[in-house]
Amino acid sequence: MTGLVIDNDDHRLIRESVAKIAAKYGHEYYADRARRGEHIGELWSELGEAGLLGVHLPEEFGGGGAGLTELTIVIEELAAHGMPLLLAVISPAICGSILAAHGSAEMKGEWLPGIADGSRKMAFALTEPDAGSNSHNVSTTARKDTDGWVISGGKYYISAADECEALLLVARDGDVATTGRNPLSLFVVPVASPGVTLQRIDTALTSPDRQFTVFLDDVRVGAEALIGEVGKGLRQVFAGLNPERVLAAALCTGVGRYAVAKARDYACQRQVWSAPIGAHQGISHPLAESHIAVELARLATMRAAELFDSGLDAAEAANIAKFAAAEAGLRALDQAIQTHGGNGLAREYGLADLWFVIRLMRTAPVSREMVLNFVAQRSLGLPDSY
Repeated sequence: MTGLVIDNDDHRLIRESVAKIAAKYGHEYYADRARRGEHIGELWSELGEAGLLGVHLPEEFGGGGAGLTELTIVIEELAAHGMPLLLAVISPAICGSILAAHGSAEMKGEWLPGIADGSRKMAFALTEPDAGSNSHNVSTTARKDTDGWVISGGKYYISAADECEALLLVARDGDVATTGRNPLSLFVVPVASPGVTLQRIDTALTSPDRQFTVFLDDVRVGAEALIGEVGKGLRQVFAGLNPERVLAAALCTGVGRYAVAKARDYACQRQVWSAPIGAHQGISHPLAESHIAVELARLATMRAAELFDSGLDAAEAANIAKFAAAEAGLRALDQAIQTHGGNGLAREYGLADLWFVIRLMRTAPVSREMVLNFVAQRSLGLPDSY
């Protein structure tokens, strides 16, 4: 299918490289590993060896020296082959981007080459049960001691924590008493540290990347674990949060492309009363609308990535792209299931097992309600609601 997004030569080569690797694995591989509780190590390693996981990271630290636009293509193309990889949004995108922007030279040298080639992974630990969307209200504390920091608290819905060597963790200053906005700091915390405990959250997601509650009981880290400046964590974390929104959007548009393509093929092949079902407007029009919505979301997503790469304020564009893509991707998948009738729920058609992953994107990494708050207050200038 043709689309509204037109790649330049470099982008076309990246997309073709991802598609070639993805075609060797496909949705059946992804879903089978997820159902078995296994990871997708072979695919991950091959993507890393091809330079695709670190395509956006600095060349001097093993990356490709490109930008968020190029990583957006990687994430979307994987999802368009039925493999929406949450970890790809987390380790190279969020964590890699934050380390590249704010880590020390030593920290970049230690972590970025491994993140880029896929040999090392890092999870992002921000969310907490009682903080919700209010990142200022995190209760996990970091207290300075003689030779480093002592971290205590808990994190919730931390994706792929069991696959990762470390957490990029957000904590408030435990030595500062405040009733206002807490000063936050960022730390690299090894998952194997004494006092770190992972507890899996049982979800309906069919994904090789599982969800965890992380408990931190007086976890000691050295002074070198601090990322950037003390108390500047929330400002620093936005080096990763806008890319996170853009890449979540890419994941959704990729699934949307996958779903529309599957439904198109089925509608051309499936015949009832001697005519393909796609000849009926009750089938063709909803699929056409789904395609339109996905393509518009793709344009918004690429525009957000371009703004970020240009060093411009991409917050509004990233939020809009994430909102539009989550709605379009979910609608496309639901319509593809409907087009298949009862077969839409059969595992062999590879649709229904993606529903919860794409539905999650309406809630995470930022809920649609918080996007609407942002647009209402920042874009339209309406009174603050919180």
